[in-house]
Amino acid sequence: MENIQNLLNRLNPLVYPTTFIDILVVTAIFFWLLGVVQGTRAVQLVRGISILLVLSFFVGSIFDGLRTLEWLLRTAIQPALIVAIPILFQPELRRALETLGRSTNLLNRPFGTADSSELLETMNSVSRAAAQLSKQGIGALMVLERNTRLQEYASRGVLLDARVAVPLLLNIFYPNSPLHDMAVIIRGNRIVAANVVLPLSEDIVGQRRYGTRHRAAKGISEQTDAVTVVVSEETGAISLVVDGRMISYLSESRLRSMLIQLFRIKVEENPR
Repeated sequence: MENIQNLLNRLNPLVYPTTFIDILVVTAIFFWLLGVVQGTRAVQLVRGISILLVLSFFVGSIFDGLRTLEWLLRTAIQPALIVAIPILFQPELRRALETLGRSTNLLNRPFGTADSSELLETMNSVSRAAAQLSKQGIGALMVLERNTRLQEYASRGVLLDARVAVPLLLNIFYPNSPLHDMAVIIRGNRIVAANVVLPLSEDIVGQRRYGTRHRAAKGISEQTDAVTVVVSEETGAISLVVDGRMISYLSESRLRSMLIQLFRIKVEENPR
């Protein structure tokens, strides 16, 4: 009882405020890390590593006589996990550091340097082009840049630097045109590049089998904060991908409203 009373006293914020602050900070860090890996393949890796660590501590504490197994867990498995974690979680760690860097840059304006009216025009054009491509059964992949610059991917494609327009997007993705394959990268109200190769997502867990376009959309959204619009060539379904999460079968109006929310565009309602 004395030990329990001492523990309760240490957890009392009025007696030991630093202990309470310490617990809050650690909880906030773990909550942030779980939010970063949520919806990615790292969830399964975290679950597997947690089970392995719990089993190692359980075996080491309960079965005190198993010296060889205890030595193996202490000198082989646990150090191997320390080395393997940066390798296994490389995309998630990069994404977490990029997220931290974006959160400290308060002066950055999302989606390039375009103002609200230009952003709204871009969202309208992207939504209208996606709807028309869907009706015609033409596949498309449009990447909308936010805070993370995508210049390293754009430089691998064909640089355009053209104003976003529905006819231009339709011509780019028209079958058998020189630039119809791969993706286009949009920054602000400009199409930066076309025929851009994107990293493919390795998250193929689930009942649905994704094609190359959808895997590329998930891949770029897992590594950056970009928002991706995909039009399926097989079904004509319009999908929106952000932070590795995909929402499919969107209408033009629904896609437009979601893009406006993601880019925090203020839309003025016309008074009647």
